[in-house]
Amino acid sequence: MKEEFIAKKKIILTGDRPTGNLHLGHYVGSLKNRVMLQNEGNYDEMYVFIADTQALTDNFNNPKKVRDNVIEVALDYLSVGLDPKKVTIFIQSMVRALPELTMYYMNLVTLARLERNPTVKSEIKQKDFGSSIPVGFLNYPISQAADITAFDATIVPVGDDQLPMIEQAREIVRSFNNIYGETLVEPKAVIPDNEVCRRLPGTDGKAKMSKSIGNCIYLKDDSDTVKKKVMSMYTDPNHLKVEDPGNTKDNPVFIYLEALSTDDHFKKYLPEYKNLDELKAHYEKGGLGDVKVKNFLYEVIEDILIPIREKRKYYEDNIDLVYKILKEGSIKANSKAEETLKKVKKAMLIDYFD
Repeated sequence: MKEEFIAKKKIILTGDRPTGNLHLGHYVGSLKNRVMLQNEGNYDEMYVFIADTQALTDNFNNPKKVRDNVIEVALDYLSVGLDPKKVTIFIQSMVRALPELTMYYMNLVTLARLERNPTVKSEIKQKDFGSSIPVGFLNYPISQAADITAFDATIVPVGDDQLPMIEQAREIVRSFNNIYGETLVEPKAVIPDNEVCRRLPGTDGKAKMSKSIGNCIYLKDDSDTVKKKVMSMYTDPNHLKVEDPGNTKDNPVFIYLEALSTDDHFKKYLPEYKNLDELKAHYEKGGLGDVKVKNFLYEVIEDILIPIREKRKYYEDNIDLVYKILKEGSIKANSKAEETLKKVKKAMLIDYFD
């Protein structure tokens, strides 16, 4: 019975917080995968949303930052190739059912369980809340469960740092269904096959590319900015001379190449090497300088970003179209979420006038 219930439709949902422009970490960790899923067409419905309500939980005193970045993220979505004819792109706060679903799910989760969530713990430490943690921020996993279940999502493409959030959403679904009967669909996380893509390090060698730290190469960066960022990237601190053997394992430049480069890039920009394995072997042996490797990485990144910039320019010049896409997507998403809310209230016996 449960399998029949879950297998009715294949629905994809994913999104991002509008706290800044999206970067290469987002691209390899999720955006590229979303476009691939969209173009494969092996789904019934696909939703991509801009999580402005969640962004306000730790930016409540700076609403203009969130508002401005809603459009920036929308431009990033459209410029990487998300197609509003195939995907419903919407703004979270425009979907009225989501906060009500969040409130009902709050009864299914303990405070201790929220505090144990590894993603929440990590972000609380990073944002240095101390003991002044906003309730809305701690409530983030429950809000995300509402986002997912409102659309009966079966597939949620994420980076590996979001896996604990999806697991908590699954727990909430199971709890709800156990208490109120089969109502909600249990989602499944999908992460990139290439392990390197799951958590791209920052240009400074930190563990993760992060908007808040500013160690990012953004999708909207122009060519000169990309060049400067790549050429100043952290590499192997012990690779002081060209002839010195170098480390590729923890070297951000090679990690980026692992995530972004293809054999075609080598044919086009560095034909003296057949593939990345040959380039790594030379660097590890000694005799290959950082500048040459960085110049190659720059060419690879530019190969990816040039068409993205061109699409972004089109939508920047037609900004009314972007607002139209967001408005129409939000209306459609609102209608879908209202259907789920109606089912939830019926299951909870609080549909008094239906």
